[in-house]
Amino acid sequence: MVSIEQKDLVQSIADALQYISYYHPVDYVQALGVAWEQEQSPAARDAMAQILTNSRLCAEGHRPICQDTGIVNVFLKVGLKVRLNLTGSLEDAVNEGVRQAYLNPDNPLRASIVSDPAGKRQNTRDNTPAVIQVSLVPGERVEVILAAKGGGSENKAKLVMLNPSDSLVDWVLTTVPTLGAGWCPPGLLGIGIGGTAEKAMLLAKESLMDPIDMSLLKARGPSNTVEALRIELYDKVNALGIGAQGLGGMTTVLDVKILDYPTHAASLPVALIPNCAATRHIHFTLDGSGPVSLTPPRLEDWPAVTWRAAPTARRVNLDTLRKEDLADWKPGDTLLLSGKLLTGRDAAHLRIQQLLARGEPLPEGLDFTHRFIYYVGPVDPVRGEVVGPAGPTTATRMDKFTEFMLERTGLMGMIGKAERGPQGIEAIRKHHSVSLIAVGGAAYLVAKAIRAARVVAFADLGMEAVYEFEVEDMPVTVAVDCAGNSIHQSGPAEWRIRLSDIAHHKN
Repeated sequence: MVSIEQKDLVQSIADALQYISYYHPVDYVQALGVAWEQEQSPAARDAMAQILTNSRLCAEGHRPICQDTGIVNVFLKVGLKVRLNLTGSLEDAVNEGVRQAYLNPDNPLRASIVSDPAGKRQNTRDNTPAVIQVSLVPGERVEVILAAKGGGSENKAKLVMLNPSDSLVDWVLTTVPTLGAGWCPPGLLGIGIGGTAEKAMLLAKESLMDPIDMSLLKARGPSNTVEALRIELYDKVNALGIGAQGLGGMTTVLDVKILDYPTHAASLPVALIPNCAATRHIHFTLDGSGPVSLTPPRLEDWPAVTWRAAPTARRVNLDTLRKEDLADWKPGDTLLLSGKLLTGRDAAHLRIQQLLARGEPLPEGLDFTHRFIYYVGPVDPVRGEVVGPAGPTTATRMDKFTEFMLERTGLMGMIGKAERGPQGIEAIRKHHSVSLIAVGGAAYLVAKAIRAARVVAFADLGMEAVYEFEVEDMPVTVAVDCAGNSIHQSGPAEWRIRLSDIAHHKN
């Protein structure tokens, strides 16, 4: 019987979570590199270049790929001939590994987990607990699959209980456009089919841990129903024209992964979970010989892509900008922002709304008049950084606050990722404001543009506190202009037609 020590399991979990925080799986960056070479949409191609450049910077600098360092998902397959020498539960040991990883002073990872989720939602401060799945299998080893799943993609998970005669393909093609761009495409779609509702969801999540192999699959052809379905969905989802960051383009998904399980004759459970541009997962095995040893990938395996601002990019001084200047900005325009801006996410927006509703003033020094707000929760800085990786969070979540913020605070514009919904767009149009996007999955690259940072208000909210950032040439794209025109509507619509024309000419 093989014995595995608690310290080896804990260290392996901690080391692996650090590893995936700054190393993309090589199969992902190589597949994205191929997609970048083939992409014909300038906006999507620019976004992919930012993601690839960010990925290499993180691999070199050992800093998080994304500021959202995720909720930890763990799949453990424990051999029946393994003895686990633990002082507490298996879950306790895993969570100690998570704790050590996220509190590592050399590369602290953002703590995003809140307890009492329907109540106080207090941050646990160490990103525990993880979500753990354990199965007992034959053998003398423990197989571990770790993933750090960002909230932007996890929030887009869908489950449907179809009738056996319903079309799964039709449901997926109807559902994917409703996900918007908050899941940061291009990424992967994980699909679970069968079992029961909860089993389908687990299948979808676990499918995302498999390597990207769509090009190989298409080259050899499908050998079963699931493989044929993967190819069909891959082609048809990309034909939707959603593209990188939802800007419109040729590649929305790099692969479609499917796992299935027998189900009741009256049922067809189908789960869909996307994986974002910050895809982070790793597989390793413990056999009693000590903690896992992880070999860094070779930087030569990264595509030779370096993002540079397009010659047409417009430089904007935020400190002298006035509202009338926004009228010239059009959806799809690339801007390089310099000057001071404020940050704020869900918790800060809610607190601001509550204060003003009670007739109380905002904290001293917090003034949004003629300012832009950046929807971000940054990673803590290390080694002389002014701030850690600081990519955008999903702007759509702030739609319900947009009218209030524009009406009551003097706010001029907003920066986030993904599309704005009808409520947000109407507020933007009404107040002649604008909404800009930074690239999700390029958090370290964005942080390079931040020259100074200080907490202005609500320090108790941790990563959701309000900061003031001073930026230089921070790259953004106009998503919604003063008239309420949205690139996330026009871009995919245009590319859906273009891709249809391309397919027609091929045939």
